[in-house]
Amino acid sequence: MKKSALTKKQMSVIDEMFAGELDISAILEKHKSSPRLYDKWLADDGFKAEFTRRIEWLNLQSQALIARYASFAAAKLVALTDSEKEEVRRKACLDIISLPRLDERKSAPQNSDAADDSEPYLHPQIASRLLEALAKEK
Repeated sequence: MKKSALTKKQMSVIDEMFAGELDISAILEKHKSSPRLYDKWLADDGFKAEFTRRIEWLNLQSQALIARYASFAAAKLVALTDSEKEEVRRKACLDIISLPRLDERKSAPQNSDAADDSEPYLHPQIASRLLEALAKEK
């Protein structure tokens, strides 16, 4: 794969795409670029490589954030098992029971894209619920 150097305009567009403030149409309009030009950029190996690198970086940041708060979220979930409300206790217990166990994960077949065994696994739906609870907490 040949990697070409990106122009200032391409880098600015990518920066804005990952800033998350505008949609792609508004970004292209702001930088006086056409959708057709953007399509050409998408066919460029260098542009695709930078785009992919940014996505991978954001995924790593997300994993780090989840890892950082996993023990707090688990403790909070355990604390909810003592809630005065029966439904809250029941849901907390179900969430705890449904968490994947590390020994089960180790025996599951791994593909080359999967994380290594030293990293704890948290189902995306559970992670989402835990992060939502953390957000309400702050």
